[in-house]
Amino acid sequence: MTQMEELKFTLNEVSKTSDTYLDIMSEENVKKALTFHRSFPQYSVTPLTKLRQMADYLGIHSLYIKDESYRFGLNAFKVLGGSFAIGKYIAKETGKDVSELPYRVLTSEKLREEFGQATFFTATDGNHGRGVAWAANKLGQKAVVRMPKGTTETRLQNIQKENAEVTIEDLNYDECVRMANGEAEKTKHGVMIQDTAWDGYEEIPSWIMQGYGTLALEADRQLLAEGCDRPTHIFIQAGVGSLAGAVIGYFANKYKGDEPIMVVVEANAANCIYRSAIKKNGEIVNVTGDMDTIMAGLACGEPNTISWDILRNHAAAFASCPDWMSAKGTRMYGVPLQGDSAIISGESGSITMGFLASVMTYDRYKHIREELQLDKDSSVLLVSTEGNTDPTRFREVVWDGLYGIRHRGGAGTDAEN
Repeated sequence: MTQMEELKFTLNEVSKTSDTYLDIMSEENVKKALTFHRSFPQYSVTPLTKLRQMADYLGIHSLYIKDESYRFGLNAFKVLGGSFAIGKYIAKETGKDVSELPYRVLTSEKLREEFGQATFFTATDGNHGRGVAWAANKLGQKAVVRMPKGTTETRLQNIQKENAEVTIEDLNYDECVRMANGEAEKTKHGVMIQDTAWDGYEEIPSWIMQGYGTLALEADRQLLAEGCDRPTHIFIQAGVGSLAGAVIGYFANKYKGDEPIMVVVEANAANCIYRSAIKKNGEIVNVTGDMDTIMAGLACGEPNTISWDILRNHAAAFASCPDWMSAKGTRMYGVPLQGDSAIISGESGSITMGFLASVMTYDRYKHIREELQLDKDSSVLLVSTEGNTDPTRFREVVWDGLYGIRHRGGAGTDAEN
């Protein structure tokens, strides 16, 4: 393990398993999710932006950003998982395959008569709950959303607009998960739609991960269209790890025996996967407390058990990052080098860019780029998972310099310190 001031990093030395869950993210399963999402009238492929000038500046061959701020008009990728899980649940309850339930069928009077109405419960820091509420609203279902303390009013209002029952509780994220699950169990036709898994609750999280696979499959096809047959590196952020498990699982299936170097990136305040990784024996380590970080979407302290199994088998490394690194990524995306397109990326969306840029440009992180084999021949894929989902915080970062590296000792180059 290498620890440098606020950035923590370790190569993957975790004991391996029989890899039971990898097939969840097979191309066949992910294609079903993509077909399902394509049936929605709001669907369009989100952009894959190539930052040529930034790649040159960072000293790598190419840099591709999958920009999820355009997803279904909701400013984040999360709706992919919630919507597909709801579709899969309705399919199971009606004895059908999800391929038989495109949007036009799910919204039909015939389906309403056959299935009735369920209440879908979830806990969220913002984006996941909004996605579940949006999907339930579009499909004529109900949604109940519980949010942790510290949630901004903007995130609450975005969910209220989708006709959901939503509250901010004096609890952390993981406690809200338990609260919502308890309510679902006591509600007639109540269903928990959560992107984390625990013993006895694994089927729905696996559907959510398959839903996230839509963005991985899209990116894969877009990379090929750009002439990139295989990215050498993929950096993906993690809260509970569902997205990380989905993306790494998809590409591990596709490139069996020749996987890209795939790295999981977390917030320091909620680095449950990193802490589990440094144990090396496979034991999951939970993070408790308030998990105070600007990366609200990553403020989760208990890993998805399914994802953890995929990550311990296929991630090359794990990084735990400070808030200044996320803020740096947001600013770099929003104020690009001349010739590159600007990308509006919120704090949880930008952490992988902040991590990559720091590793490539700060001398004190030189050994990390060497361990990850990042050089002039590297083709890197990042996912900007959200846009400007919290305008007040976004302006504080971009306009006011919140978490500027010059004011966070040890973050800049040697010349700056």
